[in-house]
Amino acid sequence: MIVGAGRSTATFAVLLAALAGYVDAMGFIVLGGFFVSFMSGNSTRAAVAAVDGAGHPAAVGAAVIGLFVLGVVCGSLLGHRAGRWRRPAVLSLVAALLGVAAVTHSFAPTQVVVASLALAMGAENTVFERSEQASISLTYMTGTLVKLGQAIGAALTGGPRWGWVRFAVLWLGLVLGVVVGAAVHRGIGLSGLWFAAALALALAVAMARRPRSA
Repeated sequence: MIVGAGRSTATFAVLLAALAGYVDAMGFIVLGGFFVSFMSGNSTRAAVAAVDGAGHPAAVGAAVIGLFVLGVVCGSLLGHRAGRWRRPAVLSLVAALLGVAAVTHSFAPTQVVVASLALAMGAENTVFERSEQASISLTYMTGTLVKLGQAIGAALTGGPRWGWVRFAVLWLGLVLGVVVGAAVHRGIGLSGLWFAAALALALAVAMARRPRSA
């Protein structure tokens, strides 16, 4: 999370992390162990599968990674064109892609749904993009956990006493999203993607009410 980020930005970040966790849980279940937002895990799985000669898992991992990167590219280009409306524009794209997944899951091949989810998660990471770099990690938490540990270490050596809380809350947001996503999938399957699309759209509307420069 950005050091010095305002309360509003921090709240949006936690909600977006929860959205990523929710979607990733559903993608993980559908793909049988691959992710639609956590590309480090996919990279490891795909590489191990390639070494083991398991062509299909390696291809699945590589395809999802490629789609995720394409989503980042699309989000970056849209955000650049949208200027001060970057955040609502990118989130509208995320909502649209999640909506496509929700609409098509009952009749289209699984690949269409997975592609939409991976593109959406890639685009989501550009919501808080600054100077052509993502300033808040929303769909992966390794860096956040590193910062959490560093902040705890700083607190124990005389630094800010509660500086670690913002990182812990961001991580917990993702984990809570995963828990809810897995539970919803168990109950209603991929129809639960409508909730994800609705949340992304609601956040886009909320951000549109307070536009900021890119």
